[in-house]
Amino acid sequence: MYKNITGIILAGGKSTRMGENKALLKVNDDRIVDLVVNLMRSVFDHNIIITNTPEDFEHLNIPLYKDIYEYQGPLAGIHSGLKHSATEQNFVMSVDMPLMTSEIIRYIVDYPTDKPVTVCRADGFIQQLAGRYSSEISGKAEELLRQNTELNNSNTRLKNKCAVLRLLDETGVEIIDAHNLGFYAEGSFYNMNRPEDYEFILSKLGSA
Repeated sequence: MYKNITGIILAGGKSTRMGENKALLKVNDDRIVDLVVNLMRSVFDHNIIITNTPEDFEHLNIPLYKDIYEYQGPLAGIHSGLKHSATEQNFVMSVDMPLMTSEIIRYIVDYPTDKPVTVCRADGFIQQLAGRYSSEISGKAEELLRQNTELNNSNTRLKNKCAVLRLLDETGVEIIDAHNLGFYAEGSFYNMNRPEDYEFILSKLGSA
């Protein structure tokens, strides 16, 4: 159990592709968010949830915080999590990754590096929504969010200008190839965004 690292669960998405709050969908008797919170609690002594609908998660008895910069995607969630964290090191994870394992989380957290962010490359993508983030980069995240806010206010929207990957590019990131890990199971980083994704999760974890 890590006592000096905060687990930050991102649950602020609008779930537009799912059509309902994906975090509240059930697998057997548990909601997706219950599975993720239980996983994070098995690794970290202190956890928080970043959400713009805190009323949906009050039953979890866990600190809940909103985005400081609303409607700017996962970068806003990461920024809010880092600002509200009481520790220098944090593990950020999206609520829509119920196949994640404690082995992967611990490996990422313990990986030796001086970079402020550590994530994996897996299944063809850099998995930026499951990684170790230092609170020291919250200022750079805020700078990018402010830039995007100014662009929106001037009716000039530049697609992906405020993406998490830009934060990683500008701060420095350690990227681990997950497929080189003997314990890695393909699909551990699977994102549940659409109804068909939910069906896949059910096929892996049980039935609603």
